[in-house]
Amino acid sequence: MAFTVVRFNLVEPDATRVSLAARYRAALEMAAYADGHGVDTVQTEEHHGAANSWLPSPFAFAGAVFGATRRIAVTVSAAIGPLYDPLRLAEDIAVLDLLSAGRLVTVAGIGYRPEEYERAGVEWGRRGGLQDELLETLLAAWTGEPFPYRGRTVRVTPRPYTRPHPPLLVGGSSRPAARRAARLGLPLFPSAHLPELEAYYHRQCAEHGTAGFCMMPQERTPLLHVSEDPDRAWALYGEHLLHEARTYASWQSKDIRSAVRSGAATVAELREEGVHRIVTPDELAALDAQSLVLHPLCGGMPVEEGWRSLRLFCEAVGKTTAPAHG
Repeated sequence: MAFTVVRFNLVEPDATRVSLAARYRAALEMAAYADGHGVDTVQTEEHHGAANSWLPSPFAFAGAVFGATRRIAVTVSAAIGPLYDPLRLAEDIAVLDLLSAGRLVTVAGIGYRPEEYERAGVEWGRRGGLQDELLETLLAAWTGEPFPYRGRTVRVTPRPYTRPHPPLLVGGSSRPAARRAARLGLPLFPSAHLPELEAYYHRQCAEHGTAGFCMMPQERTPLLHVSEDPDRAWALYGEHLLHEARTYASWQSKDIRSAVRSGAATVAELREEGVHRIVTPDELAALDAQSLVLHPLCGGMPVEEGWRSLRLFCEAVGKTTAPAHG
């Protein structure tokens, strides 16, 4: 059975205070619905200063999802590690891990937008070293024992619920990311289907004597929308998908590898390309995939259309569980 994901980044190009608040509330209600229908995880992400209101605070959003659900995980993919204060992030993740009884999964990347670093007053050229410090600090902090940190000895409380520590993966598409993960004994979460990087990671694990685990995405992992009439949905809502695809592509350099990067300039090109797909429930059920990623509010999709897509998705692949609220 495929691993099922509902993704939220809360993009709304023409947001007003009222419309964006309604979109956030809808996302929480959708998460609760997904929780009650057997979906495996809510996925969220982080970007800063985007004109279309792309979510900047994934851990705050994760906490709200945990308050609305009982069993579904939340995967932050990815947090931009060097932009965080390491001790504060250790505390925040520990609290979320306790609140959710172990349902938070954090993928730590270094990002790819220099403007986000400039906005935060963080030197772009120091990002590798800052990421090392962050990951090392998290792992030391979660032991509950005192440890050396920036010239002093500190201790972080409370200890997380999950032992030895909350799920933490290293994201990226580069050899430095693979070396970092191997050295620290952490799983690698490549941003694209990169078999050569996976092989390099396992060689590095062998050198460091660590147990390697690579969560490699499939060669094609489309972002899905479900509709009884895909032609009509493309005509009505294709511009929403294209907006997000073009925004994301505009942030990428030639050195960045991503499983969901699009080169489309028009809705017709986007449909032909296949990074974003609108499928019928029968087509969804027939997909041969390790994971199925629904993006119900993609690019400012109208909330009511997002709900239609989510319900069809859950009917096709979900399994009803206990209600999300008692």
